[in-house]
Amino acid sequence: MRKLLFLAFLTIITMNSPTRAAEKRPMTVEDLFLFQRVADPQISPDGKSVAYQVTEVDFDANKSRTHIWLAATDATTPPRQVTSSGKKDSHPRWSPDGTRLLFESNRSGTSQLYILDLAAGGEARKVTEISTGASTGIWSPDGSHIAFVSTVHPEFSEWPFVESDKKNKEKNDAIEKSPVKVKTFTKLFYRHWDEYVGDKRQHLFVVTVDGKKCHDVTPGDRDANPTSSTFSVGDDFTFTPDSSHLVFTAVPVLGESWSTNHDLCRVSIENKSTKWESLTSANKGADNSPRFSPDGKKLAWRSQAKAGYEADKWDIQVVDANPDGTFAGKPENWTAGKDVSIAEFAWGSNHTVNFVAHDAGATSLFSVNFSGEIKAGIAYGGKMLGGVSARQGQISGLTASRDGRVWMYSLAKMSAPAHLHGVRFSQSGLNSEIKSLEPLGHNNTLLATLDLPRPESVQVKIEDGEMQMWLLKPPGFDAKKKWPVVYLIHGGPQGAWEDAWSFRWNAQVWAAQGYVIAMPNPRGSTGFGQKFVDQISSDWGGKCYRDLVAGLDFVEKLPYVDKDRIGSAGGSFGGYMQNWFAVNDISKRLKCLITHCSVYNFESMWGTTEELWFDEYEHGGLPWEIPGKYREFSPHTRAGEMGKHKTPMLIIHNDLDFRCPIGQGHELFNALQRQGVPSRFVNFPDEGHWVLKPKNSQHWHKEVFGWLTKYVPPGGK
Repeated sequence: MRKLLFLAFLTIITMNSPTRAAEKRPMTVEDLFLFQRVADPQISPDGKSVAYQVTEVDFDANKSRTHIWLAATDATTPPRQVTSSGKKDSHPRWSPDGTRLLFESNRSGTSQLYILDLAAGGEARKVTEISTGASTGIWSPDGSHIAFVSTVHPEFSEWPFVESDKKNKEKNDAIEKSPVKVKTFTKLFYRHWDEYVGDKRQHLFVVTVDGKKCHDVTPGDRDANPTSSTFSVGDDFTFTPDSSHLVFTAVPVLGESWSTNHDLCRVSIENKSTKWESLTSANKGADNSPRFSPDGKKLAWRSQAKAGYEADKWDIQVVDANPDGTFAGKPENWTAGKDVSIAEFAWGSNHTVNFVAHDAGATSLFSVNFSGEIKAGIAYGGKMLGGVSARQGQISGLTASRDGRVWMYSLAKMSAPAHLHGVRFSQSGLNSEIKSLEPLGHNNTLLATLDLPRPESVQVKIEDGEMQMWLLKPPGFDAKKKWPVVYLIHGGPQGAWEDAWSFRWNAQVWAAQGYVIAMPNPRGSTGFGQKFVDQISSDWGGKCYRDLVAGLDFVEKLPYVDKDRIGSAGGSFGGYMQNWFAVNDISKRLKCLITHCSVYNFESMWGTTEELWFDEYEHGGLPWEIPGKYREFSPHTRAGEMGKHKTPMLIIHNDLDFRCPIGQGHELFNALQRQGVPSRFVNFPDEGHWVLKPKNSQHWHKEVFGWLTKYVPPGGK
């Protein structure tokens, strides 16, 4: 009998009876720290098991711990925890023979690589002992070597390993112990996101499985791994099919802070040269995420065509390849014919690639074959998986068995954190019939106690089309009452509110305070076609702003909305838009604004941020070349309007935010205070662009909801 088995691990137990529903309660901020965080599923080569990581928050200790878990893909046995260091054990990767797990852990004080023999049992064996730490380990196809990333001082990188590691340790120790904390820089990207990088570089190392021989295979003053998450969707390097070389994503040779020209490079696992062979030098946009086909005869990777544009459409390039990774043909763009931008992807067979793409406020699964035929869903052997919805919530961690018959991924929705999801193709053939298994999950007990409404997707008319927007109603919603609204603006701007779960901006927690949450996806949002994405560039305060005004018009007309109780909030670009609201007439309709780590002054933003390519592309050049463009939609040029509107504003900005530096918050607060606008500046000196530490996060929510309560009282009336 032909059978398609649908697997659902670590998902939600649905409770529909009125009696049980009445027992549920609204979600609290404290619940955020009780959820276990499931991520990075990895299927064993034979498809029988899946390894993944689970993170738990220790709120009292103000930190988290991560362990590796293992589950049977046929769900016949409960998942089991296989590491228990109490530290951070993450990034599990199967050995080619499927008997061992490689993972990284800080159990010894620094991040190192370990191997756990599942058959033999016992404790994991440490593989690396490198003073600068080891992360992101992967196996060679023949199982003899492991490659990993370590951040080193490049001036020692051409030395033999023992000597270079000693020099790295001595220099790091000297910096740590010195009473003089001076920092000296010689080039840009001396800081990134929330840390000072200095002149250190991320290099690739190769170590034998027994740990006895280790070697820096990418020496020199260049990063051999993406320093920006913009150019990463999983492992960014791979061994060649014959295990003799590495193919990896290298940052630009020149102008790393203002160029997006990442290349695929290739080096021998014995390489000692600072010159790396580039495989994609003809393309001036970004190339990353190399993946060889199961038979090793093709290489696929993600590619962007436009230089300097981080939000350009990502396509899948494929080329015939030799066993050593050299090209045996000319690359072909398999996804050129469809207006979707590729996120994660994996080979489904030797001629098919399955991938994830943002899709109208969610993510979808797609397949593409060698003829460029793109279909919704997962494919195997030229056949599509029937009966499974392609468009789901938020899909990540796409992984497959060696034969491509078993697939797993992490699936989150606005009503549930990530759980494992999977499909299996039968041995005898394919059928659209699906059999669901009784789910078993880490978070089921907590989820069963919470009232987590599902969001509603609506379409809003805008000047030349439609805008998608999510509406999330509060627990206990009564349509006969009038409810306050929080109008949330997403970051990016090339991002989107999706049917997804977040531990930072969690819509369920906001709704549980007694608000209807409106989450619009205006111009610039991803998942609605590349033209829609492109229309935000050089026009932040133009069409996108008018889209958001249209969205607010829509919200105000809803019969259950109290238009005299509407506030707005956002972070990063969403914070910029709060600042733009404050200097425009829309602020008269909003009772308060909340701006987190925002952009206020485009000119000083360029001069203090780190990823310069972003500002330079968004404005069309350098500030002194086109000064008028930087000022056109910069809120600081219209600061006097804030004094007229007097809309109360809460500012949150953090000292370690190097993306939208702290000065943006200071400038904004000065302008508000100088004009007598009700305002409050909350500063976290130990946080970056996001507030990640558990107790800081709790305080962040206290400040945000306290501000809302003061100016936009919650609850239906």
